Amino acid sequence: MTIRRTTAMLAAVAMLAVGACAKKAPEELPPAPEGTDTGSTDTGIGNAVIPGSQQDFVANVSSDRIFFDFDQYNVDAEDQATLRSQAQWLQRNPAVRVTLEGHADERGTRDYNIALGERRANAAKNYLASLGIDPSRINVISYGKERPAALGSNEEAWAQNRRAVTVVIGR
Repeated sequence: MTIRRTTAMLAAVAMLAVGACAKKAPEELPPAPEGTDTGSTDTGIGNAVIPGSQQDFVANVSSDRIFFDFDQYNVDAEDQATLRSQAQWLQRNPAVRVTLEGHADERGTRDYNIALGERRANAAKNYLASLGIDPSRINVISYGKERPAALGSNEEAWAQNRRAVTVVIGR
């Protein structure tokens, strides 16, 4: 081979390698670990709803999640109504434990969003506790911006990602 041909081939290989390293947004998110917010209400047992299950919870409360304004963690009137519905269900199912997952949108640093997600989950926990739910039944975890409910870099997606989600973890 000639030097010119070898140089051209090396340049082509280098361009392909650099192009292959370009970061692209995934078309679909990987599945969440078992026992976390997946948006699914399937119990895997036909169509039967098991009392005290996540499926029972979702079917009998106004919503399993509350939403927050940008950079906020206060529980507003709409959130309070949702949490009252959740508290009533928890009172009917006193052996059930839940995890409150705090989430943030993609803006901000990872550390900032982890802290914000934790404040959101704790705000929901504190409100449930004020309604008579034993705080020891409620775990809190923050995923920050790591588990978006909606993909996208716009207000519509961000609004869906600023949330606290109640997940039934068992008895």
